[in-house]
Formats: sequence, C-alpha cells, structure tokens
Amino acid sequence: MNAKGSGITQEVARLEVMPMAALKERYAEVFGEPCRSGNRRFLVRRIAWRLQAIREGGLSERAQRRAAELADDADLRVRPPKGIIPVTSDTVVRTGRVAIAPIASPRDSRLPATGTAIRRQYKGRTLVVKVLESGFEFEGERYRSLSAVAKKVTGTNWNGMHFFGLTTSEGTEAKP
Repeated sequence: MNAKGSGITQEVARLEVMPMAALKERYAEVFGEPCRSGNRRFLVRRIAWRLQAIREGGLSERAQRRAAELADDADLRVRPPKGIIPVTSDTVVRTGRVAIAPIASPRDSRLPATGTAIRRQYKGRTLVVKVLESGFEFEGERYRSLSAVAKKVTGTNWNGMHFFGLTTSEGTEAKP
C-alpha cells in the first residue's frame, strides 16, 4: 500500500472512534458547510470519501462536467417546497426558471352535475349531499370526497360512490 492509502486508512480509523460532535466538526472542515445529518455511518463514509478525493485529486474533468449538468437539473421537484405561495386554479407562479401551476384533474364521470343534490336513506334519515365544483356539502360542512361524507355519517370507512348509489354492484355507471 502506498503512503497516500495508508494515511487515509489511518484517518478513517480515527473517524470511526470520534464522538459525534467531533465528526460534525470534521465534516464542516472538509466540506466547508455545517453538517445536517446525525447518522454516524453516513458521516464517516462522506468524510472518508472527501478526504480521498482531496488527496488523490478529486474527479476527472469529464466527471466534473457531468456532475455540473446533474446539479443544474437538481432544482426540478415532484412536489412544491413547503411554504410555497398558494396557487389558485387560474394562477401560474413563475420563480426563476420554474413555473408552478395547478394540475387540472378530470371530473369523475360518475358524479352528477355541480349543484345537484344526492339523496340517500340511511337508518331512518334522509341524507342530502350537494355536489360542488370541487367537493361536496353536507349539513353545512364542506368535504373533499363522498367517502368523507359517508365516514361522517356512518363512523366507518366507505366507498362514497357505492354508499350513495352512484355505481351498480357490477361496478358500472348507475343511471340517475
């Protein structure tokens, strides 16, 4: 083993027995930023990798270019970050290179038109649910789904479409 390899091996051995606070300090020294992890194994491996990269010259020019390309695309998200400006159905928010807009989901074809009242008899009560543009109204409260209304009424989980008779037993569309 060469001198470089033995130095890193000794350094990794020291990292393995360091207290957590010392590991976090070493991380900050090596990476130039505070540590956000509390996972000992992760920190030891990251610091060891960084020490090896520093001592042996780091990444090749090609690898650095590829890393820069990947980092450039890193701001793409599947979900918006917490605390983002609320977006209404007709608003598009542009933040730098990113445009955030709501995704319109198609209306379920089994649902009656907006404003329609769905009625059902349940334990001697007549339940009346009004279909809204987005959601439902039952006894003066708004609900996101018919299943939520059915749960409020019965106290148990129900498929809302089934509970209110909007599908037949074969799963086909019910005729109003």
